[in-house]
Amino acid sequence: MSWLDPDEDDDDLGFDESDIRVRPNPKANRPRTKRRPAHADAQIGRILGVDRGRYSVLIDEDGPDEHEAIAMRARELRKQAIVTGDRARVVGDTTGEEGTLARIVGIEERTSLLRRSADDTDQVERVVVANADQMLVVVAAADPEPRARLVDRYLIAALDAGIRPLLVVTKTDLADPAEFLAHFDGIDLEVFTSARLDMPLRRIGAALEGHSTVFVGHSGVGKSTLVNALVPSAQRATGHVNEVTGRGRHTSSSTVSLRYHGQGGNGWVIDTPGVRSFGLGHIDPASILAAFTDLAVVAEECPRGCTHLPDAPDCAIVEAVDEGRLGPRGAARLDSLQRLLQTFADKADDTRK
Repeated sequence: MSWLDPDEDDDDLGFDESDIRVRPNPKANRPRTKRRPAHADAQIGRILGVDRGRYSVLIDEDGPDEHEAIAMRARELRKQAIVTGDRARVVGDTTGEEGTLARIVGIEERTSLLRRSADDTDQVERVVVANADQMLVVVAAADPEPRARLVDRYLIAALDAGIRPLLVVTKTDLADPAEFLAHFDGIDLEVFTSARLDMPLRRIGAALEGHSTVFVGHSGVGKSTLVNALVPSAQRATGHVNEVTGRGRHTSSSTVSLRYHGQGGNGWVIDTPGVRSFGLGHIDPASILAAFTDLAVVAEECPRGCTHLPDAPDCAIVEAVDEGRLGPRGAARLDSLQRLLQTFADKADDTRK
């Protein structure tokens, strides 16, 4: 009979159960599992910087065997943002010897996270740095001209992240910063002024001791020059301001952590690339008012749900400015607040359409 005949007995063909072949799993005989090793032997290291997917990690920080190692992220962390300032769990060869490569298998809980977006309408956040407790905003008195609203944005991002803001005004030998600084009257903000030949390194350094401080600022304001003066081994590239556009040239291209050695203790300086904008698309609008501490106090008298915009009925802040109770700079402060709030109001309207 033909082998296609259904009535034909298998015994007639000489087959039995022992002739059945089971193809083995080509990858493994055990089913795959989502369980991952606990990595109980992992060491904790500080992320100092990243270059083309390789992370510089400080092992045994402040310990007798403190040293740097190079590491890559584990596959299971491919969707996890790992940034300068993170405290990472590291396994593998952490000796830091030439040609060695360790592996980052986890990130410790963060105490703070500084973020920004490309613009105010972009809700995709960019993580700038982790675990900083201070932000030092660097702005020039001239060349390039100071931008008060950019500083406002830095302050909002800092307060939203729970980071204490500080302000340094450089190039005060070129212009008097008094009018610019008046914009920040009423804000709890420690201010340093610096001239080309008179940098207050001791005062600024004292504020850095015992803290992890992220330096931010517009390109060309002298941020990298200040970093190099505080940390001579940093050797951060410095640039100049374009005479035609008045804009600074980007010099620092990556975020790095540098140890500051002070007279009264050590700290960390986190230098970031210069930026010309600082989007707040990811920020809760309530954090905007919190950044204007002087106006926030007055806002407690506003009716529930007050938007603090020009057309807001019975807004206590608007009334206080109209009556002159917030001083000569009150109107400028309110204008800056309303511009930011209006951006968020417009974004909400676009979302509902």
